[in-house]
Order: sequence, then C-alpha cells, then structure tokens
Amino acid sequence: MEVEQWQLLQLVVLGYLVVSIEALNRSSFPADFIFGAGSSAYQCEGAAYMDGKGPSIWDTFAKLHPEKILDHRDGNIAEDFYHHYKEDIALMKQLGLDSFRFSISWSRVLPKGKLSRGVNQQGVDFYNNLIDELISNGIQPFVTLLHYDPPQALEDEYGGFLSPSIVDDYVDYADFCFKEFGDRVKYWVTINEPNLFSSNGYAASTGPPCRCSDYVDENCKVGNSGTEPYVAVHHMLLCHAFAVKLYREKYQEIQKGVIGISVLAEWKVPKYQTSSCLKAASRAMDFQFGWIFNPVTFGDYPRTMRSIVGHRLPRFTKAQSKTLKGSYDFLGVNYYTAYYVEDAAFSSNVNLSYTTDNHVNLTTEKNGIPLGQPTSYEGYYFYPEGIEELVYIKWKYKNPLVYITENGLLDVRNSSLSIEDSLKDELRISFHHQHLAYLLKAIK
Repeated sequence: MEVEQWQLLQLVVLGYLVVSIEALNRSSFPADFIFGAGSSAYQCEGAAYMDGKGPSIWDTFAKLHPEKILDHRDGNIAEDFYHHYKEDIALMKQLGLDSFRFSISWSRVLPKGKLSRGVNQQGVDFYNNLIDELISNGIQPFVTLLHYDPPQALEDEYGGFLSPSIVDDYVDYADFCFKEFGDRVKYWVTINEPNLFSSNGYAASTGPPCRCSDYVDENCKVGNSGTEPYVAVHHMLLCHAFAVKLYREKYQEIQKGVIGISVLAEWKVPKYQTSSCLKAASRAMDFQFGWIFNPVTFGDYPRTMRSIVGHRLPRFTKAQSKTLKGSYDFLGVNYYTAYYVEDAAFSSNVNLSYTTDNHVNLTTEKNGIPLGQPTSYEGYYFYPEGIEELVYIKWKYKNPLVYITENGLLDVRNSSLSIEDSLKDELRISFHHQHLAYLLKAIK
C-alpha cells in the first residue's frame, strides 16, 4: 500500500463525517484509513450535576460567564448524550464511522478530584456502557482523558494546573481509567490542546479558569499572563509524561493500546515572502505548536521560546526531561484554519504576556483579500492547504505517527438552519471535501 511504502508521515483522520462526493470517497483513501467523529464530555454529555458528578472548572465558568459560551449553552443539557448515547451511536453506525473520540469527565468518575476521596460508580458505569455500546456497533472508542474540564475541587484546593500537586492527582486518575477501561480502549489522548487550554484560561480569559492580568471582570481572577500560561502548560506536560510512563510500564503490553497528546495547530502563512515574515511564521509555530510537541519529542521547549521568554519559562529537571522525551506513540493534530503572519516589533510598553511574546501579528487578509473562503464564524476562513503543509511535522519532530484528531467547520449557523438547508449543507460539504482532498495530497 502506498502509505506504507512512503513511511514518512502516517496520517489517520478522526473528526470527519463522510459525505458522498464525486471523485472523492472512502476508496480514495488507504484501506486502513480511519474515518471518525469526535466530541468532548462538556460539549455533548449534559447531566452536569446528575448521578453523583462533581463540578468541573467548565461548569463554574459557564455559570459565571454565559456570554462567553458559544450559543450561550451550558453543560446542564448540551446534546444530552448522557441520556441518548445509544441512539447517537446507532446514527454513527448508520453513517459508517470507524471510530468515535470522546472525553471522560474527570469529575464524573472522581467528583472530588482525588482517587482517595472516592469513586462515583454511576459515572464509571456510564463510560463502561458507552464503550461497550460503541464496540458492539463496530466503532472503535478513542478516549481523551482531559478535555478542558479538570475538577473544580482541585482548582479550589491548590489552584489546579498552577500547582505541581495536580501531577500526582492526574496520574492517579489516569491509572484508574487505564485499569477500568483499558481492556477495551486502544487509543488514548492524555490532554486535549494544552496550548489552547492554557492560552484561553490563563492569558485571554476566554475560557476556564478565567485568569488574566490585562482584562479582569468581577467573575475573573487576577492572574499573570506573562507567567501563568507557561506554568500551567509545564504541569500539563508533566501530567502527560508521567501518565504515558505509567501506561507503558503497567498496561501497554497487556492492553495493546497506544497513547499520545493532541494540540491545536493553526497553520501560519508568511504574509510576504520576506525574511522577517518567514522567521515570524516559524516563531509563531514554535509558540503554539512547538510549545507542546518540542518537549514531548526532544525533552525541552523550543529555543525561540527560551530566548524570548527567558526566566518566565519553567525548566524541566534532567529526570523530567528524560521522561518527556519520546513520551507518545502518536501526535494528535487539531486543524481548523490558518493565519497570515508578519513580524511585530517588540515594545517595552506592552505588558509581558503569552499572547504577545511571539512578537508576531496575525491577520486573515492581505491587500484586502481574505486568506480563504469565509465561514459563518468571524475570522475563520477555509485554508485546506494547511492540512497538507502540516507534513512539516515529519521533519520537525522526527517523523511521528500523526492522527488528525479534530477537523471541521466552525459554524454558528447550526441553530438557524432549516432541516432542508441542513440536509444540503453545501458549505460544510465543501469544507470537508477540500480538506480531505489536501489530506490525500499529504499522504501521497
């Protein structure tokens, strides 16, 4: 098979709903190519306070900041997957999905965050039933251990990811999940998008735990955008590394699964073919993408980050660096869009912040022309070429196995579309068609 002969970059796609388009169908892809869909606990389950579940930081954020939640929805109902998972899985089977990616809510199985403080058996039963239902319908479960929603109890107790205490609690939680579900789960993601989780929650105040130094409202806590995002990611990376170490030493040989981490990867296009724009694009990728993938591949942050951030960027011990290096069986990539990049001159008048440390300007237009076809979400454009250009991973990060763990149309039309328009959703069909076509080019 061609993808085996190539052996430079293996791509498996998750998160696509397959549509019937002339000249592009399932047979266009390698025989072992996986088509799937993805979700997260907070976004789909609902039942936020039912059957013994404890609150997560997302539950708290939704209560305090409903205006910042897309479509102003909280986790009380969401898609009510908690009560309707069997019907939804039947639809997945009808669609022909090979896999379904979902996240386990840490606070649904361990309501107080710590294994020592008790297990919620009703939560454990839900995930066991969900996994069994997927497998009985021929759908492979692909499980994320943490998708933006650590327990509020740990946030209250010691500040969540701002404290190294969370590493032991996370590893205990991961150990419990491997032991309870690992006989059937063969694909694990430790943490989803630590880069976006941290930048949104600790720099921009657009997500939980809503800490920021340059924008604070009565429901946000004063943080330090110049240090806290780096501290939070540092502890997320240690959580990841020690969970992978545990899985490899205790479970992998018996359970025969694989484990990795997923990041948000927005492709950065040099706005002009100048040296400064090319360097800015590379630097922007290091600050978003390399922030996570460099440590898990090489054991430390990118040199560009070290040189700019300096003492504000935490350091790994030699033992931690050794544990981090190579701590994955695959790297997960979440790709949606791209931006033009140009250099931004450093100003000493700007407060130090992760959001400006990369010294770049991101835009979506050049000479008045958008980067790509517009979506219904402001600032997001089609740029399917970016999913092919991510073959950059193969030479930048030692040719890893890559899963496209997320890709899709960010769309605010969903609640306003009629049934008729939903069934002939040309915008979404075009999005998937273009991205799948460029993914095929990347494989070839």
